[in-house]
Amino acid sequence: MSEIAVTTSFDVAICGAGPAGMALAAMLARRGMAPRRIALVDGKSLGQAITDPRSIALSHGSRLLLEEVGAWPLPSTPIHQIHVSRRGRFGRSLMDRDDHDLPALGYVTRYGELVSALAAACERAGVAIIRPARVAGIDETDVGVTLQLDDGRVLAAAVAVQAEGGVFGQQQQRARQRDYRQSAVIARVAASAPIAHRAYERFTDEGPLALLPQEGADGLQYALVWCVRQASAAALLELGDDAFLAHLGDAFGTRLGRFTRTSSRTAYPLGLNAEPRATARTVAIGNAAQTLHPVAGQGLNLGLRDAAVLARLLGRGAAPEQLLAFGAGRQADRKVTIGLTDAMARVFANTGPAQALLGLSLGALDAVAPARMLLAELMMFGRR
Repeated sequence: MSEIAVTTSFDVAICGAGPAGMALAAMLARRGMAPRRIALVDGKSLGQAITDPRSIALSHGSRLLLEEVGAWPLPSTPIHQIHVSRRGRFGRSLMDRDDHDLPALGYVTRYGELVSALAAACERAGVAIIRPARVAGIDETDVGVTLQLDDGRVLAAAVAVQAEGGVFGQQQQRARQRDYRQSAVIARVAASAPIAHRAYERFTDEGPLALLPQEGADGLQYALVWCVRQASAAALLELGDDAFLAHLGDAFGTRLGRFTRTSSRTAYPLGLNAEPRATARTVAIGNAAQTLHPVAGQGLNLGLRDAAVLARLLGRGAAPEQLLAFGAGRQADRKVTIGLTDAMARVFANTGPAQALLGLSLGALDAVAPARMLLAELMMFGRR
């Protein structure tokens, strides 16, 4: 048996250097915790993380949190309007930045760009980053936690934060779980008549179809997140580009003209996996705490709000009472956001007679400004 490495002590050990984990580390340093007392552990090298091409949507509220730690600006495309509609049914709603007196409702960027900006913020702050290394086990006592890494190193900390998410179906089951029996088909597509700075959420019989505007070297394109039944996703991945674009046009309609080009496509399973078990000295944030359906793009933004609240509390001391306060303080925002995305994922994919009422509700939402503004506020800032 190999000799165990000398233990290194920290106040907070963060397992996972994705956006939520790195944001937490940078926020803790900003709030006065000694950077050398913060450990950030991740299984990927930084080079692997920053080359990730996935597109993500950041709310205006997330932009404000990133600004606090110097991780903004970063290359992104502002969203000025969000058009919500139901395919083949009456009713639509349009959310506009002018209604909120904001520069944008949100921003579309690449995962790698966000990771790069947060990594730079952590490096400037002097946070101890341990990568590539994975946490092989965690032991908890009354006075702290011990983390065994897969390279033989051992870390001791007052508290541990789980921020390593993963894909639904490959995670440990949490208290609240639902398999939507859908997959998200991901691609980047171009259209013949794009509309700058307008995002679309289109509800189809199989699930929501989102198009997020993204400027690039080839001009304005759209990041596509198309939620369909699992068998449909497999069939869409098998299609040639022309056939895929034709199917996409049938599902979305002609608001952007016709779809002219697509990137390669991937798909991942969709489900709800939330309410993880917490202990006196361990807590989960971000995707490690709640994996959500991508409808309305709330998962990452909810995770960044997790990080902001936990940083504020741990800045007062890395102790069990702060983790307890975190659980209580995040309950309302998590409950509303999880409930909203879960309801939208299930109800709008229902093909029953309730669809007529749902179309009317979209029309009413567009006509009743306070209701529309409340929904937009929830999407940008969460439950406050």
